[in-house]
Amino acid sequence: MLTKEQIAQRIARELRDGMYVNLGIGIPTLVANYVPKGMTIILQSENGMLGMGPFPYEGEEDPDLINAGKQTVTILPGGSFFDSAMSFGMIRAGKVDLTVLGAMEVADNGDIANWKIPGKMVKGMGGAMDLVASAKNIIVAMQHTDKAGNSKLLPKCTLPITGLRCVKKIVTDLGVFDVTPHGFKLLERAPGVTVEEIRAKTAGRLVVEGDVVEMSF
Repeated sequence: MLTKEQIAQRIARELRDGMYVNLGIGIPTLVANYVPKGMTIILQSENGMLGMGPFPYEGEEDPDLINAGKQTVTILPGGSFFDSAMSFGMIRAGKVDLTVLGAMEVADNGDIANWKIPGKMVKGMGGAMDLVASAKNIIVAMQHTDKAGNSKLLPKCTLPITGLRCVKKIVTDLGVFDVTPHGFKLLERAPGVTVEEIRAKTAGRLVVEGDVVEMSF
């Protein structure tokens, strides 16, 4: 199965030169460390940063430079800072090309639940609802199953919905999936993971066509 770093590394292959990208809390933030060399990606954080770089090396952290998840980050030459009103103005105006989010559940029609578990303390939805409503493309980075081994790729979300029919692609520790009208289409499988294992751990509709290639790193 893929590590969190490998999930982020695989998602980084979806980046294209010149994209404006928002990275959600958790695994998505790691994508900043794997932007291909020579490619210009402008990372936006909803707390008011544009032009974020990778995470700082130990000992080089600046406590005044943090992302929306309160992690210390770096800023690239030409980066800028602004208030939340301007930040969400960018998001709601459709200026973000790609958003990478974590999720608790994704339905096979593209619905996503990623902000609340009933009965548990939560910090709030953050900018997730604005991002899923406004970004041009949504990729989810997540574990395929929960701690009890239950599938998080479902026929229908059971948790409070963040956005409807918005997820385009999912990268889990087991594989890469497109969200299609017919369900989760398996594009690639993690090294050493079989199609049968993925099928057994996917509760939602799964589409498998031909030989599914194994990911390489």
